[in-house]
Amino acid sequence: MSFGYQILGFGSGGAAKKYNIDFLVVAGGGGGGSVGGGGGAGGFRKFTSQQIVGGETVSVTVGAGSSGGSSYGAGTDGNNSQVSSDSLGTITSAGGGGGGAFVAAGRDGGSGSGAGMMNVNGTLSGGSGNVPSTSPAQGNDGGDTSFAPGGEAASGGGGAANAGADRSSGNGAAGGNGTADSITGSSVTYAGGGGGGGRNNQGTNGGPGGNGGGGAGQRTVAGTAGTDGLGGGGGGGAYVNSGSTTAGGDGGDGIVILRMLTADYSGNTTGSPSVSTDGSHTVLSYSGNGTYVG
Repeated sequence: MSFGYQILGFGSGGAAKKYNIDFLVVAGGGGGGSVGGGGGAGGFRKFTSQQIVGGETVSVTVGAGSSGGSSYGAGTDGNNSQVSSDSLGTITSAGGGGGGAFVAAGRDGGSGSGAGMMNVNGTLSGGSGNVPSTSPAQGNDGGDTSFAPGGEAASGGGGAANAGADRSSGNGAAGGNGTADSITGSSVTYAGGGGGGGRNNQGTNGGPGGNGGGGAGQRTVAGTAGTDGLGGGGGGGAYVNSGSTTAGGDGGDGIVILRMLTADYSGNTTGSPSVSTDGSHTVLSYSGNGTYVG
């Protein structure tokens, strides 16, 4: 009869080894709305010097970006990303809000989405960011859309660093910028919001996506997708002419990154993360679900 054993790391005196890891958790971006607002970026959360125990399993869930809306509809909300273990508990970043539909408010999420285009008097509110609430905040609000006769367009989705821009006149509004981080050893900007859509027959262009993978809103074609691995919101789709609209861009997939001293790294992973080194540290970048066993 054979038996399976899990070998634990032990420090001096026979106690289980304890060591620190850093991790970044970025959720999936929200899809842009059709004739609508830019999708909100996926929630962005960073943790440093978090202690785990040798042999402990750290589970990783990476949230996918969501679909853009079609035929005047809202984009769907991005999916959550998560890290969990016995020592860490469960750390969740919320998916970005799906871009607001035509004549509809934005949706809440890690970052809120921009409100949709409107052709009646009034103002539509962007979706709220940092929903559910975390400290520090994981994202920002989407922009508001105000009616501008003869030149309609939509507002931008929120990003990790800035709110989406409001739209009151001119072209579609810009998505909020994401946040730069160097957990991999190089500075990368994550979680930018999508730009609001424009209206071709009134000459308004779509708004630019926020830095960090936000997709651009468009005037004659579908909104640009958010960037995978950055959690960017999708750009808003367009009103081309009577009876013709385009879809919002899809949100970008999120990412989870772990970083630890190479001397502590066990080499025991599932889910095929990308493994790199930065000086004395090893970095695991997960684009899909997996585990790390300390």
